[in-house]
Amino acid sequence: MVEGIIKRLVSDRGFGFLERLDGKPDVFFHASNTGGMFEALLVGDTVRLDEGEDARSGRPTAINVELVRPAALAACEAFLDGRSA
Repeated sequence: MVEGIIKRLVSDRGFGFLERLDGKPDVFFHASNTGGMFEALLVGDTVRLDEGEDARSGRPTAINVELVRPAALAACEAFLDGRSA
């Protein structure tokens, strides 16, 4: 599994894009691959993911997306450390 940061969410259509932390290109993810937690995700959240392939397009897609660190927590920690988020 690799980690990534949610870069964009299209909540009304049930998908988003992740910036991978391993330097590979951004990857698409669908709400059905979030274990029912899509509505709780926010831009900036750190997630863990496996890479799969979209059955229709053949393009890479994130599967088994799991929340690792909410963006709000990262911002609070940065504030308490005296850093900007």
